[in-house]
Amino acid sequence: MSEPLLSPEALRRLEQFQLLAARRAKSGSKGERRSRARGQSVEFADHRNYSIGDDFRYLDWNLFGRLDRLFIKLYEEERELPVTIFLDLSESMRFGRPSKAHFATQLAAAIGYTALCGFDRVSVRAFPGSEDDRAARNALRSIRGRRSSMTFFHRLQDLRCGGLADLNEALRLGALESKAVGVAVVLSDFLDPAGYESGIQSLVARGFQIHAIQILAPEEVDPGQFGELRVIDSESGSEVDVTFGKARLASYQQTVANFRARLREYLVKRGVSFTSITSDSPLEPLLLKQLREAQLWG
Repeated sequence: MSEPLLSPEALRRLEQFQLLAARRAKSGSKGERRSRARGQSVEFADHRNYSIGDDFRYLDWNLFGRLDRLFIKLYEEERELPVTIFLDLSESMRFGRPSKAHFATQLAAAIGYTALCGFDRVSVRAFPGSEDDRAARNALRSIRGRRSSMTFFHRLQDLRCGGLADLNEALRLGALESKAVGVAVVLSDFLDPAGYESGIQSLVARGFQIHAIQILAPEEVDPGQFGELRVIDSESGSEVDVTFGKARLASYQQTVANFRARLREYLVKRGVSFTSITSDSPLEPLLLKQLREAQLWG
């Protein structure tokens, strides 16, 4: 039996949170997320003048007694918040101890569980995917309700890692195929050679509230090795022999820092929340502190 993605204590703590939505939910399905749409829930919102044909059940008789005029009570309708999690499981995500893929899947489990406890609708779009896990990926496209959480966790654990990344295409398709706009969470190392810009722009243009979480292996941030090395691209399989001395190590570390800085700048300018972490980071401080500070939940 595989090890649980999240500890019972982490689950109990996550139950206290709710995903934050700066923009009002636009889903047409009723849930527990307050919307500007006027409906028939228990939360009073406003009055409007009575018009012929209005339902007498919503007349405010107390106001009529004071003003001798008829007004209809309006209520705030509750809508569910659509939450889409883009989970990068390309070959490069196998790297690291623990692997980036495992850490990303744990984060997907935590974010999805928080949304399910809030009666929001969760969809996980794992990419690139394969025939081996097609059933699991399809089962993760639309899940709602806390009772679905165990099935949600099992399906996440059934996902397989491998294949070439196409981050831009995955984000573009997700933006195009989503029936309702809500929160989008992107879990990736963002190391796709084709970049990330057009994919992020697709989500921005559609109106998603986006949280980007970059996951790097600790060895990618600080290799800590010198000498004659053979570097192998985990996705293409290409090999390069390099002499890796202290000067080149310092140059490499600066390159990584510059990449993370450019990524942050690009995202923040477009209103995207950004967090960059390594796969050996303690999970619970990230969930309980960093992601709260990033206003993913509260």
